[in-house]
Amino acid sequence: MDAHSSEDFAHRPVMAVEITDVFARVPAGWVIDATLGGAGHSVLLLEAHSHLKVLGIDQDPDALEAASARLEQFGDRARTARARFDALATVAQTLPADELVVGVLFDLGVSSPQLDRAERGFSYRLDAPLDMRMDPSQSLSAAIVANDYEERDLARVLRDFGDEKFATRIAHAIVTARPVSTTGELAELVRDAIPAPARRRGGHPAKRTFQAIRIEVNAELEVLPVALRAAIDTIGIDGCIAVLSYHSGEDRIVKQVLREAETGGCTCPATLPCVCGAVAEIALIRRGGLTPGAEEIAANPRSESARLRVARKLIESARR
Repeated sequence: MDAHSSEDFAHRPVMAVEITDVFARVPAGWVIDATLGGAGHSVLLLEAHSHLKVLGIDQDPDALEAASARLEQFGDRARTARARFDALATVAQTLPADELVVGVLFDLGVSSPQLDRAERGFSYRLDAPLDMRMDPSQSLSAAIVANDYEERDLARVLRDFGDEKFATRIAHAIVTARPVSTTGELAELVRDAIPAPARRRGGHPAKRTFQAIRIEVNAELEVLPVALRAAIDTIGIDGCIAVLSYHSGEDRIVKQVLREAETGGCTCPATLPCVCGAVAEIALIRRGGLTPGAEEIAANPRSESARLRVARKLIESARR
């Protein structure tokens, strides 16, 4: 390993106890960790459950290198693949045909090591060139969003992906100040564009803007429903899908996809018996999702906005 060591990418997995418990009751087989990151959840699953193997997917080469090193100790119980998670179905085809996929885990958002590594350009707390690409080989970056987008399009990104109530003011400030070259410049522009009373509430004033631009750069909400649908199709009977989301837009998509799979796409009025022949594919483990407890939030403030939704597969569907 070079400067990007496995220790650099070590982090505290969000809702680790809950995630480990979710996969305790699935049949023996493979869990696909669709957002491998530093392999924090994968390591815990492999340590806790001898009946499971893990296939980890990540598009970030630094994360994949570090995660692979952490997973070496598990031998052939762990594999990794470089891919974006909407390629989940294709990656799953590399597994032995006679072995089941019994779970898929999504931990959405950006990993702590990516936030903490200044040169990746994700953080509003560390000054660095604007970047925010999870896959460094892609062309679209935060610098392009900040400097090339029309003002109305930039405001739309901030509003839709960041729930930013001051989206119009912030977009105007960014466009007026162009070119914006660094994360520090962007964070300062956002802070100054937000009314003073609002700056003192809800954490760092640039948090929502940085989140929104990151989602835009990486097309996170665009590819999420494709990945979730592929996960449901890939899992065998009694397997589980578990999704950790951190943003209302993500959670809405998760709820929508899971709800459609739960009803089998039924179009009948909710007050009447189903007559359209729809068949439920999954059963929700709990409605409303789970959130971290106060103790976890105190120990890991980044977990505060997390929401975990879990479903169990009811019927078989072709993996290939």
